[in-house]
Amino acid sequence: MATPSQARIDLDAIRHNVALLKEHAAGAELMGAVKADAYGHGLVPASRAVLEGGASRLGTAYIREGLALRAAGITAPVLSWIVTPGEPIDEALEADLELSAPDARLLDEIAAAARRTGRTARMHLEADTGMSRGGSPLAAWPGLLSRALELQAEGAVEIVGLWSHFACADIPGHPSIDAQIDAFDQALKLAEQAGAAGSHVIRHLANSAAIVTLPRTRYDLVRPGIAMYGLSPIPELGDFGLHQAMTLVARIALAKRVPEGSGVSYGHLHHCERETTLGLVPLGYADGIVRHASGKVEVLAGGKRRAIVGRVCMDQFMIDVGDDPLAAGDEVVLFGPGKTGESTLQEWADNLGTITHEIVTRIGARVPRVYKGSGT
Repeated sequence: MATPSQARIDLDAIRHNVALLKEHAAGAELMGAVKADAYGHGLVPASRAVLEGGASRLGTAYIREGLALRAAGITAPVLSWIVTPGEPIDEALEADLELSAPDARLLDEIAAAARRTGRTARMHLEADTGMSRGGSPLAAWPGLLSRALELQAEGAVEIVGLWSHFACADIPGHPSIDAQIDAFDQALKLAEQAGAAGSHVIRHLANSAAIVTLPRTRYDLVRPGIAMYGLSPIPELGDFGLHQAMTLVARIALAKRVPEGSGVSYGHLHHCERETTLGLVPLGYADGIVRHASGKVEVLAGGKRRAIVGRVCMDQFMIDVGDDPLAAGDEVVLFGPGKTGESTLQEWADNLGTITHEIVTRIGARVPRVYKGSGT
């Protein structure tokens, strides 16, 4: 390893996970969510693996992510679902990106771009079924459908999808789940009555958690995200046979003996109880290792798990290996699949009081992504 650190990405694991989720989808089409640099795994290589695993579509949060896929030569259908005023909608339409609209204002802005470019905008209309985030409230839904149909008659847009998103699918039995399904069915019924739900219009609601636990939410298409990268959407129910794709490693930059009582790192939050060997790991909060990780997570060094000691700095943190041998250049595994005794991402998430999504998407650009797996 020529770099101080690497995020090693197993593309075969991603392919395996997508194929497994495709089985759960039981005939529904699969749109792989590759937003946020494919959850930190690398947008283009991960997207290709997602498609090779059985996805037929890709989903991104932003237009710029969709344009990056097109620039890389990926031709599969791509939906970009967050569009703010002034974004390059013309460019998106020219690149054959599908877009989402939660209200008539955005729909009209997209229609204007369609007129300028001469390209019909392929639109997914989003209903807010109870998450109170994106989407049209059901009270405003008929108005959105009506405006979309007017623009469709003009030829500016084509309604190709109707969709919504779960708030609590990862909390089995939560009362909002059935309420949201009922609300989505109501939105679909209104769309059908208005003439906006033809046979070509894709209905989609299920995220990773819903795919593996809620068969009735498959509709025409499912949208896995975190599960494609081998991380359980409902950890308390197990790993569902998923394979973690990311392993984060670094090389020791400095190993040194320090005397008993030595204070370690900023604020001297940790003092060595005896003479010991400390190792400097060249990763810090600028790379996504959160500042409060000290004493809460363990890394694998010299075949043993070691706690982070002292405050995590911007570019580095320290580990204490006692009297065990440690030298500059030795490899440290922060997390991985757990097959060789290292911590898993789920362990890190549990110990830090967060979710795996946050950890993988925080791993910064200074950490090179290195790919393995067939086709690399």
